[in-house]
Amino acid sequence: MKSVLITGVSRGIGLSIAKEFIQNDYFVFGTSRSIFDLSEALNSSNCQHLILDVNDRDSIASIMKDIPGENNTLDCLVNNAGITADQLFMRMKDSEWDDVINTNLTGIFNITKPVSKMMLKQKSGSIINISSVSGLMGNAGQVNYSSSKSALLGFTKSLAKELAPRGINVNCICPGFIESDMTNELTSDQRDQALSQIPLGNFGSDTDIAKLTLFLSSDNAKYITGQSISVDGGMYM
Repeated sequence: MKSVLITGVSRGIGLSIAKEFIQNDYFVFGTSRSIFDLSEALNSSNCQHLILDVNDRDSIASIMKDIPGENNTLDCLVNNAGITADQLFMRMKDSEWDDVINTNLTGIFNITKPVSKMMLKQKSGSIINISSVSGLMGNAGQVNYSSSKSALLGFTKSLAKELAPRGINVNCICPGFIESDMTNELTSDQRDQALSQIPLGNFGSDTDIAKLTLFLSSDNAKYITGQSISVDGGMYM
């Protein structure tokens, strides 16, 4: 049985990705910052929840001892954990900048480094980073978030070049507007404004991201690396 490590697994895109992998016979290691019953959420025993803050390097080192699957390998890492702290730039607190950059960018460095070492030894693996359309086109009130997500594009390309000779693929997914708690809070006018920017005329779903993530982890995508793929209904072209 193949295995995958997914960060930020307790809700939204992360949970949908976990369900997609479970349904395709993966063992899922899923992390979140608080207690979460992953087995119940996935209706499966082929999973293990790990409490983890990606900013805590000591904690990461500790859980890595529990990560290898039954074949003593880890086939895929999905870097999904992330936060927002939206604010106009001139009002943005130092802590709002630091927290977002530390979690969304440095946190990915923290978890990817030990996983890369594991994959280098096994000479195989797939790393998938979840970025955002905001990292491609920017968004007012999200200088911190857009900066962190834009940086993932360079992170992905550079790491892909380093790891490709050892059979490890690194790719990035950039979701656009996805139906979520955030989009549910939009007013009717805000929703109409957002939809007007999307040529396909509708928001995406968590499943759209999950299915692409599974594809990029599979042998069907073995010749794809260093790419940042938008899933946004044509919002950014």
